[in-house]
Amino acid sequence: MGILWTIIIGFVAGLIARALMPGPNPMGFILTAVLGIVGAVVANFLGRTLGWYGEGEGAGLIASVVGALIVLFLYGVVTKRRGA
Repeated sequence: MGILWTIIIGFVAGLIARALMPGPNPMGFILTAVLGIVGAVVANFLGRTLGWYGEGEGAGLIASVVGALIVLFLYGVVTKRRGA
């Protein structure tokens, strides 16, 4: 059940992060959702690594939005470098 909540919260976090940090080229709905889910997974991993969350706990919405913002920023850096 934990991974399902991570996906749901990551989906919402991706939409919020995209609204907070719009890019010059609009990305599709699916890619935004996927990057948000990746951001939520990153937030879960970092939170557990740093000892902020226990084994059964996951990152909340705010941490997931921050993770999604980080992933969106890195995605923007990589796509600008490639010229896409």
